[in-house]
Amino acid sequence: MKKTDLAKYSVSDLHKEVAEKRSALRTFRFGGAGSRTRNVREGRELRKNIARLLTEVASRRTK
Repeated sequence: MKKTDLAKYSVSDLHKEVAEKRSALRTFRFGGAGSRTRNVREGRELRKNIARLLTEVASRRTK
């Protein structure tokens, strides 16, 4: 997900995306608690995408 992709979304859509990404991150963290074969990079990308979405929401709030 790039910053240029985020320009298409409305603020309410961005909030929905944040909720979905947080749910996915929660599932990732607690789903495979004992498993060592999971993709660690997935959690990192989820956190980065959440941060990108929240940054876009904050920048629109100040405009």
